[in-house]
Amino acid sequence: MSKGDASGPDGYAYFADRRKRVDQFIDHHFTWPGTLHLHSAAFGWDVLRAPINVILSPVLVLTRIVAIVCRRIRLPAIANWLAARRILLPTAVSRRVEALIATDLLVLPMSQGAAACDPSALSRAVLAAPQFRELIRKRADAAEVQVLGQRIADALGDYAGTRSAVAEMTTGLVTLTVGAFVFQALTPGMISMAPGVADAMAQTTAIAEFPMGQTIGGLWYGMFPTGASPLFFATSVTILIMIGSVFAAFAGVLADPIQSRLGIHRRRLMRLIDTLEVELCGSGDKPFAVREHYYARLWDLWDIVGSAFRLFRN
Repeated sequence: MSKGDASGPDGYAYFADRRKRVDQFIDHHFTWPGTLHLHSAAFGWDVLRAPINVILSPVLVLTRIVAIVCRRIRLPAIANWLAARRILLPTAVSRRVEALIATDLLVLPMSQGAAACDPSALSRAVLAAPQFRELIRKRADAAEVQVLGQRIADALGDYAGTRSAVAEMTTGLVTLTVGAFVFQALTPGMISMAPGVADAMAQTTAIAEFPMGQTIGGLWYGMFPTGASPLFFATSVTILIMIGSVFAAFAGVLADPIQSRLGIHRRRLMRLIDTLEVELCGSGDKPFAVREHYYARLWDLWDIVGSAFRLFRN
């Protein structure tokens, strides 16, 4: 049996070899300069897809929770249908990550540009892979084989989709740091940072428009600070969301090396390989866990609760 062959005892040798290649894959693509090359794909529509994915991410979490509940109450058809929903918009970076995993880590017969041009290319590559030939032949019929290919493609898509949640949390950590140094406050998100930015904008505008000049205006509003109007607040929220969406598209440039050093990338890829192994060699009842999206929602909850607490306190 060759090194990349999965036709051995249930294909376990193939997946054991993939696990050995994980560290090399991470060093090549998720540390500098690999991650810089990876995020060169973000220039373009990813800047618009990033904020849309932030809005869609709670919907993804809800569907996954309902799928888990349906699986627990023995409604597997509904659970599988919900688990297969691709809620997030695929970004150019996530497509590139899928292609790199398929070609560099799993050694599937697919060009890196094929996944970006054809969403079904990944599923076809799985079914065409010679290392999976014997395992696929054990399937009952052609329909089951097609479902298998799509489930594996969905698992890779879910893995790539976790980058959106990590980008959200990275953006939140940056806003938390900026808020601590600039506003001396906890600002885990754009919502909690907006009041400080709005007040600063209102203060600057009031000083600039003070009838007796900016020097006296600075002294006056230093003693009697002015509050932000609803218009200033809405403007600051809009500007911060736009800045955050641009940052989120490239947040992986900072997050990838840190995750690599902390072993987060390795654990996530190992979970993905475990899922693929169960799909091909086992019962197929171990979907890839999208934990990062739950962590991002907890971060959002902290932001909302903190903002509401400050609002009522003031």
